[in-house]
Amino acid sequence: MFTSGNVTARVFERQIRRPPPGASVNRARHFYENLVPSFTLYDVESPDHCFRKFTEDGLFLISFSRNHQELIVYRPSWLSYSSNSDDSVPPLPRRASRFDSFFTQLYSVNLASANELICKDFFLYFHTHRFGLFATSTAQIHDSPPSPDAVPGVPSIDKITFILLRLDDGVILDERVFLHDFVNLANNMGVFLYDDLLAILSLRYQRIHLLQIRDSGHLVDARAIGYFCREDDELFLNSNSQAMMTQDKNKQNRDDDTENGLHISQPNAENSFLTGIKQRLLSFIFREIWNEESDKTLRVQSLKKKFYFHFQDYVDLIIWKVQFLDRHHLLIKFGSVDGGVSRNADHHPAFFAVYNMETTDIVAFYQNSAEDLYQLFEQYSDHFTVSSSSPFMNFVTSHSNSVHALEQLKYMKNKANSFSQFVKKMLISLPFSCQSQSPSPYFDQSLFRFDEKLISSADRHRQSSDNPIKFISRRQPQTLKFKIKPGPECGSADGRSKKICSFLFHPHLPLAISIQQTLFMPPSVVNIHFRR
Repeated sequence: MFTSGNVTARVFERQIRRPPPGASVNRARHFYENLVPSFTLYDVESPDHCFRKFTEDGLFLISFSRNHQELIVYRPSWLSYSSNSDDSVPPLPRRASRFDSFFTQLYSVNLASANELICKDFFLYFHTHRFGLFATSTAQIHDSPPSPDAVPGVPSIDKITFILLRLDDGVILDERVFLHDFVNLANNMGVFLYDDLLAILSLRYQRIHLLQIRDSGHLVDARAIGYFCREDDELFLNSNSQAMMTQDKNKQNRDDDTENGLHISQPNAENSFLTGIKQRLLSFIFREIWNEESDKTLRVQSLKKKFYFHFQDYVDLIIWKVQFLDRHHLLIKFGSVDGGVSRNADHHPAFFAVYNMETTDIVAFYQNSAEDLYQLFEQYSDHFTVSSSSPFMNFVTSHSNSVHALEQLKYMKNKANSFSQFVKKMLISLPFSCQSQSPSPYFDQSLFRFDEKLISSADRHRQSSDNPIKFISRRQPQTLKFKIKPGPECGSADGRSKKICSFLFHPHLPLAISIQQTLFMPPSVVNIHFRR
């Protein structure tokens, strides 16, 4: 730990003292206590775009045109100017109030056709090769016609296109199209990226499409998990179905009284079989209940009460969300159809399953009120949140790597009226949405303290506050390091209008963008916060 708060003393101390093993990056991040975005330019002259986020390495700023047709990519730069003033803090030039003084446009690419729109809430970054994954879709159809394999009650989208683009030059490398399907694209909920593996969840057809992103920029199908779990399941079922149909036909030919005979068609992939992953889920639940009791009588009673009584409820479960835990295991969230398509699924029962893709087995199953799952989440939350090998994402604060976040979690736990409801509330976030947190050091709770109701590393809009958001030093609890106000000091002319605000923090520069917008009243107001 640095003994001085002066940046010059810290640089000198860094030269003569070595940090403990494995703590060099943490030691370097303490310099951000001195390098803060302490100055704000309000209502900057900026293009009327939807600014999405900085990439996790800070090389690109992603934005979309207001008509949701074009992708515009910027390269963050820095305001540089000269002044003849004798003041210690010279006045900023007039051009400093322009957006292009801080960002340089690299290119603009049209991604969507006439009847498609870019999903402005979806973007994934493959940092190893600087690839970006974007999505376009047609309008959502709520009263879609029934389909033999589709889940009733799930809406349909005529066309969803995933586009893999090289961000260095804007070249489209590959595309993947889903027709008459439904993928939840809001906040990356239906897609998860882990290293070079991509999981896309089809809510409508209950399939987890696994793809691999090759170094060449191609999207290669790895497998689809849902109706089938192994690559040869379909071949095996079809061959057995044909053999059983042949046997049944021969038996009918030998039957003299064919008119009075009862012919029952064999199960096939279109009407009778449960999906492969549902069969494995039911088998796991059955074996878990079976192994709870050693006495045969108690075992039968337990199966009747816990399994057969709820059998149809288990059968009706659908996959809500999925994420990688590692390259071989998936965390899958199950629930009812209503909860899968609802924006607010808090009040719907849910279950979590850990699925081994190599053995195609369910290895764990939990209800959303399970205390043992919560204990794992509390102690090892980094295993749920880290989705890539990017060094920038390894320092996102969680209650398993920050004593301050853990203390706050314990305070919430002690304050809760019901521990069961608290567990449900905490497990709502599982599985985590991919790349949904900012790695900015200003959200590091070992460095700064701030009101998480007003701002946090989570990538989402918040209701705008009239009061400035204060970042207070954790090492010196009485010292205000900087503050951010998304609106001008004079406030708004109409206090009754509801405003929402979003913050885009650069992952390693003292630079942030706040976008404030009045509902149903575009355009938005863009402010730039930087170190002067």
